Amino acid sequence: MSHGLHTHAPHDEAVHEAAHGGVPAPHSLNQWVAIFTALIAALGAMVSYQGSNLMNEVLLYKNEAVLKKTKATDEWNYYQAVSTKSHLMELALVLTTPDRVAGFKDEIAKYKAQKVEIKQRADALEKESEDANAESARLNKPHHDLEIAMIFFQIAISLASITALTGRRWLFGAGLLSAAVGIGLWGMALVAMS
Repeated sequence: MSHGLHTHAPHDEAVHEAAHGGVPAPHSLNQWVAIFTALIAALGAMVSYQGSNLMNEVLLYKNEAVLKKTKATDEWNYYQAVSTKSHLMELALVLTTPDRVAGFKDEIAKYKAQKVEIKQRADALEKESEDANAESARLNKPHHDLEIAMIFFQIAISLASITALTGRRWLFGAGLLSAAVGIGLWGMALVAMS
C-alpha cells in the first residue's frame, strides 16, 4: 500500500494522454501548489540573502558611527587638555615677573591655535558620526520590510502545504494573497534601498 506522492513514467503519461483524446490532463491543485511553493521558496531565498546583506551594511554604518564618535570624544578630551594648559599659562602670566611674560604669551597663542584645529577635527568627526548613524537608520527601514516580506512568504508556503493536504482552494487563495503582500513589501524595500 503506497501513500503520498508518486510519479508516472513518460510512457504511462503518453497512455494517459491518449486515453483522454490526446489532450493533456489539466494540472491538479497539488501541481499548482507545488509550483507556487517552489517559486515562493526561491523568492524567499533571494529576500533572505538581501536582508542578510542589508543588515551587514546597517551594522557597518553603526560601527562607523561609534568609531567616529569615539574619535570625536578623543579630540574633545585633547581639546580639554590643551584648554587646561592654556589656562595654566594664563595664570602663570599673571603670577610671573615681567621678564618672563613673553614666553608665556607665546605658549598661550600656540594653545589657542591648537584649540581651533582640534575643535574643527572634533566637529568634523561628530558630523561623520551623525551621517553614519543616519545612513544606518535609513537602511534599517528596508531591512525591516524584507524581514516582514519573508514572514509573509513563509505564511504563503505554510498555507500552500495545508492546501496540498486538505484540498481547500480558499487556503491556496490566502497563500497567494500572503505571497502578494510579501512581494509588495519586497518591492518597497528595493525602492527604499536605491
